[in-house]
Amino acid sequence: MIDNIDRKILNIIQANARTPNAEVARRVGLTPSAILERIRKLERTGVIQGYETRVDHFAMGLNIMAFVWVKLKDMALYPATGRELAGLKHVMEVYNMAGEECFLLKVAAKETKDLACILGTINQIDNVRATRTNITLEQYKQTLSLPPTDC
Repeated sequence: MIDNIDRKILNIIQANARTPNAEVARRVGLTPSAILERIRKLERTGVIQGYETRVDHFAMGLNIMAFVWVKLKDMALYPATGRELAGLKHVMEVYNMAGEECFLLKVAAKETKDLACILGTINQIDNVRATRTNITLEQYKQTLSLPPTDC
């Protein structure tokens, strides 16, 4: 169970995962060793699933960010299809959706010809019936940090 101290720790390290344990301890009011033990427990129990570095996709030459809606032929095969979609290297996120389309994918590409190639790969999956693609023009916010549990 996550208590208020764990929530404070998570809020601090979600904002900056490189915050030293001594600083987290100072801000939470515990010793660094107690913070380390709590963080290890949060990792062990899967609350903390990993640490990533946010990289500007433009700096990496990935100039196109797109969202691809995917319709399936056979809904009974959605788990296997979801895993197959998740295994594609240009797919950054996969969501099983309620509604007409079964999946929503976030993909990154260098240019439109690369996006066309990615879409071709997606459409070659046996259970994919159709795709619909929206290309982003601007990004106003991107975060992996969870919002507070209260409104």
